Amino acid sequence: MAAEEARVVTRSPACLCVLCGLPAAGKSTLARKVLLTAALHGWRATVVPYDDLIPEHAFQTRVEEDGVKLQQVHTEWKSHRQAVLQCIEQFLEKPQLLAELPVGSQIDSAAWQQCIRALLQPEALDHSQAERAPLLFLLDDNFYYPSMRYEVYQLARKYSLGFCQVYLQCDLESCISRNQSRSKPIPTEVMLEMVKRLESPNPQKNSWETNSISLNTTDNLSKCDIQKVMELISSALSNPLSPAEDNTEQKEADRLKCATNVVHQTDQACRRHISEAMKTARENQVAPKHMKSLAAQLNESKATFLHSLRRQLLQEASFAQEEDMDVERVVKRAVDVFDHEKREILLRIMNENS
Repeated sequence: MAAEEARVVTRSPACLCVLCGLPAAGKSTLARKVLLTAALHGWRATVVPYDDLIPEHAFQTRVEEDGVKLQQVHTEWKSHRQAVLQCIEQFLEKPQLLAELPVGSQIDSAAWQQCIRALLQPEALDHSQAERAPLLFLLDDNFYYPSMRYEVYQLARKYSLGFCQVYLQCDLESCISRNQSRSKPIPTEVMLEMVKRLESPNPQKNSWETNSISLNTTDNLSKCDIQKVMELISSALSNPLSPAEDNTEQKEADRLKCATNVVHQTDQACRRHISEAMKTARENQVAPKHMKSLAAQLNESKATFLHSLRRQLLQEASFAQEEDMDVERVVKRAVDVFDHEKREILLRIMNENS
């Protein structure tokens, strides 16, 4: 496509639509149906599949010295998620670069080119149609934390785009069953961990999530479901975001950032406590089967504890920015609580071993 034709795309109304939910909840199926319907509307639309764009090594887990594999995910995936949004932003700013990746980006180049190729079909529309054709990005990922979705909202607001969210609500048993039939299934334990962390869109709590709907996808998607999604997207296209004149949204962003920092520091400290507990158990010659049970119980306790801590931080009305609170004191207090739980678990396992 010529640079002039590419610039036409950026003058068109555009929307970022977040598809969120558990793995195998039906996000990709919904995306395909929306693409077909969008084509009938004369829209330029594409799916941004995070699983294809982000390499597998970004999600590798850590193995402790004792050989017991702990469910501790590396944080490298965070930078890759940001890189996906950077790719979208570069396209919005410089569509003449077409499918080129930002300098230093680690996103899969072939997958990104496929995303953009769906938007660059000048033969499908004449010049006047292209000027009016809406541009739609369907972001396909789990998006289980509000902070993940808020990053997309910020990008939409920065460029005055439409923004909406579709939460696919599907029971865990159905998701696990569908996942197991895939060629590359996600480990069931990962899905069990994710369901503990998942926080669905909550417009009552987060004003920026107002433009969201929930679909029950335990059964097959209906024509009515697709119609609801298309109406949601149409509304978002007709009502693009604009930079907030007050600092309400910024305060929400600061609160999310601070909560994430507190939870991250607490997570690191809890991991050290788990390592100490495992070391104590080895020194007391705890049997291998009890060692494995200890590791599993400690990590399950940690995941539940951190999830609860994050919810608590975000719900505190007085919680604002990092400079307004003693992060070190909050982390220490949280770790003390986890340490008490750790001691109880360790004592119980050692009693079972004796």
